[in-house]
Amino acid sequence: MTMEDLQQLLFQYQDTAYGDFFARLVPTVPREKIIGIRSPEIKKIVRQIGDDPVIPVFLASLPHTWHEENCLHVMLINRIRDYDACVAALEQFIPYIDNWAINDAINPACFKKHRAELIGRVQGWIASEETYTRRCGMRILLANYLDEDFRPEYLDQAADLRSEEYYVNIMTAWLFAEALVKQWDEAVKYIETRRLDPWTHNKAIQKACESYRVPDERKAYLRSLKYGRKK
Repeated sequence: MTMEDLQQLLFQYQDTAYGDFFARLVPTVPREKIIGIRSPEIKKIVRQIGDDPVIPVFLASLPHTWHEENCLHVMLINRIRDYDACVAALEQFIPYIDNWAINDAINPACFKKHRAELIGRVQGWIASEETYTRRCGMRILLANYLDEDFRPEYLDQAADLRSEEYYVNIMTAWLFAEALVKQWDEAVKYIETRRLDPWTHNKAIQKACESYRVPDERKAYLRSLKYGRKK
């Protein structure tokens, strides 16, 4: 398979109406950069290309032209089994992330066995001034460090972030909402002490209260802690 063959394969699954719909969900991506391919179809393409020799050529051909090429790129990174190779591929790709959908699809399976050595890189990504590098770090933190490998200090860096970027702040809110589900005793302290900026604080509470995994009594308590709540 050549690069041209791969691009033709992508266009075989084009759904223009879906592309119009999806473009409204990712306002940071111009409509003319979206082919219009549903996620299950991109997964099907991944299975079709298997281990074709075109893959390393494709992964090295950055930046891509189409949004769906970035989708495909993420799915290929996610399936890399070698930890060092996966990290290298991700770090090469991160500067080209331009929207939340690509960012939030990042979840390499091999990371689950390498959390101890990964956390330093995650913290480095969160410390970045680049919107999607920072969001990528928090996405990986959310996916890998809120269960058996959780440490309370992992939330400190995100709690102390102050950003004007919506896509950073909404991810911070999502991180803390998920932490309130999985690590209530530690996570609620950040809400009680108002460690987050007001908008992110309230959004984290909102998202936690929308979750069926948070008991009603905890939801009531969280709502009592919102900024702007009338006494």
